Amino acid sequence: MKKFDLEERTAKFGEDVIEFARSLPRNEITRTLITQLIKSATSIGANYCEADDAESKKDFRHKIGICKKEARETKHFLRMIAKAVPKKVEKARKLWQEAKELNLIFNKIYQSCK
Repeated sequence: MKKFDLEERTAKFGEDVIEFARSLPRNEITRTLITQLIKSATSIGANYCEADDAESKKDFRHKIGICKKEARETKHFLRMIAKAVPKKVEKARKLWQEAKELNLIFNKIYQSCK
């Protein structure tokens, strides 16, 4: 049985979003959306790494809360990109689903460390 590795999963998600962003056309609408998408998607994994090395339970919970927020923000930007680039809606949907699952995972972790 393979061990569940959230650090690897969040890193892979960030990589997948970067690849997706590379495939998008650049114009006045998409440029900002792409930048925001990459920032929020890659921030999930970065903040999880910080949470993993937290100095206290309060610090851990704070960093997990950021992961949760960034996953939700990523969902938003994927939705906007799907609207701006209809040809990419299927790939955006798959990434949106992963962002949703990550948001739910981090929400559960956040709630469990009250």
